Amino acid sequence: MATWISRRRPPVELPRLTPRNTPTQAIRVDLHEVMPDLLPYLGQAAYLQLETFQTLSRVVGEVDALSAKEKVAAAAGHALSKHQGVVAEIRRRGDDPAEVMKPFADEIDGFSALTTGADWRETLLAVLVTSGLLDDFFIRLAAGLPGDVGPRIAQLLGSDGGQEGVLDVLRDEIEADQRLSSRLAMWGRRLVGDTLLVARSALHLSGNAAKDDERIEPIFTELIAAHTRRMDALGLTA
Repeated sequence: MATWISRRRPPVELPRLTPRNTPTQAIRVDLHEVMPDLLPYLGQAAYLQLETFQTLSRVVGEVDALSAKEKVAAAAGHALSKHQGVVAEIRRRGDDPAEVMKPFADEIDGFSALTTGADWRETLLAVLVTSGLLDDFFIRLAAGLPGDVGPRIAQLLGSDGGQEGVLDVLRDEIEADQRLSSRLAMWGRRLVGDTLLVARSALHLSGNAAKDDERIEPIFTELIAAHTRRMDALGLTA
């Protein structure tokens, strides 16, 4: 798994994404060619949900308004439910969830530290951006999973309970302080590259950058389009 936690790293060439206003022809990607094995997929997905739960739980303690606390707490609970659902899939196969998640723990913890904001508002936006992109990514990868596990995981990760509450909290904060808008928009743009590196690290790639970018560009273009819609919902520029 690639290392992507250094705060001062050399520029990384990410897939060249098609601009959102440019019409694109739908391209079918054979996910079996780039899919990780089942257990690593489940282990990484499970630990990402656990990290989301932990981060949102910390934000609950930093928010002042009780109504905001309740909405963020609900989002944390939903992330924990998704974590437990993925863990149940691991146990169904007779494996130890802790052992399956362990190879990803240090790097995901580092990613969480890298995407922790200067205050709880930035951290909350970071959760919205990173979990949104990564949930979308793992849902798309689920189509390449063997047997009936793919549809179950896609349904589990696709449930968006709590996201609207997080959006409400951030909208209220932006409305109360218009200066926050530009700061959060800039922060959101900074988060995308690091999050796409996490997604890319889960794939089995050939090592040929040009060939790999061509193969996975349709997936990443869809991720960015969904991310843009989430930022638009906040009135922020993606």
